[in-house]
Amino acid sequence: MNNELFDALELLEKEKGIKVEDVLNAIKNAIGVAVRKYYTVGEDNVEVELDMEEKKFKVCVIKDVVDELTDSTTQIHIDEAQQKNKRAKVGTRLSIKLDTKQIGRIAALSGKNLIHTAISDAVKAKQYEQYQNKLHEVVNAKVVKVEPKTGNATVFFDKTETILFKNEQIPNEILVEGDNIKVYVNDVVSTEKRCTLKISRTHKDLVKRLFEMEVPEIFDGTVEVKSISREAGSRTKIAVWSKDENVDPIGACIGKNFSRVSNIVNELNGEKIDIVQYNDIPEKFIAQALSPSDVVSVEILNKEEKTCRVIVPDSQLSLAIGNKGQNAKLAAKLTGYKIDIRPESGPIEPKEEPKEEIAE
Repeated sequence: MNNELFDALELLEKEKGIKVEDVLNAIKNAIGVAVRKYYTVGEDNVEVELDMEEKKFKVCVIKDVVDELTDSTTQIHIDEAQQKNKRAKVGTRLSIKLDTKQIGRIAALSGKNLIHTAISDAVKAKQYEQYQNKLHEVVNAKVVKVEPKTGNATVFFDKTETILFKNEQIPNEILVEGDNIKVYVNDVVSTEKRCTLKISRTHKDLVKRLFEMEVPEIFDGTVEVKSISREAGSRTKIAVWSKDENVDPIGACIGKNFSRVSNIVNELNGEKIDIVQYNDIPEKFIAQALSPSDVVSVEILNKEEKTCRVIVPDSQLSLAIGNKGQNAKLAAKLTGYKIDIRPESGPIEPKEEPKEEIAE
């Protein structure tokens, strides 16, 4: 058993990156539990020592030396004690070393599962720690398999395989084996058996992280992303603001010859991106959010309920609302305001065009 145990620990360190020191206590506890169960003794009656350098471990059962035996599981008679150690005296405790056969028998009966559990727990804890470092970040992944029936894709990154579910993929995007894609890690789930990552290509923060990667001014904090609204696969609106009045936040995000934003659009399978100027004044921010439509005026109806009325030129009405109300919906999500869009010449008939888009 000695060689099997220590070989397994060395392999664990080599393949999983789990330091032996991290699991030694857990394994010692597991062996102790098995021995206590086998000998029906208390916690203070078992001692376990492991020596990785010598590849040896020692397990001892500790008993009280007595001249009148009342409990053989925790006591040893003085005569028997002196046969094992001539210095044994009544009132002292004697450490009785178990031989390899005894340990092997105990492990075979109840210890191996506990040891395996201890190692599995250590692997899971290490994995959870590694996954936590990736939480809310974008990672480069390679598509290794696409399930034809469900459309779920298995992706691989950093020696980890995980599932990119169909509903987390960009609509109309066709993934094939060998594709290199960027995914957003939006959660780490730990169960009794393992840790798993929840990844997404539809999460709005994927866009934010991509801008941080492409735009140095965002990465260093000069330009700040204030809010994002997204309909994955179709359109994203992102509101940006600059701490430095000499830096144009929109221009920084677009890049020379549209190079920066084009890289992000390509990564998102052609998704359109509207970059708008954030403003602390709600009326101005709402007008910007309805881009590319022109806005005549914005009236805040109720600050607490965050409702407003927007007047646009008659010719810009369809553009302001967008296809199936998309532009208005995204503007509402971006600003947090319920937006009632009306043409300059008069009110919108409810049956013809939606009057209000509600921020979610």
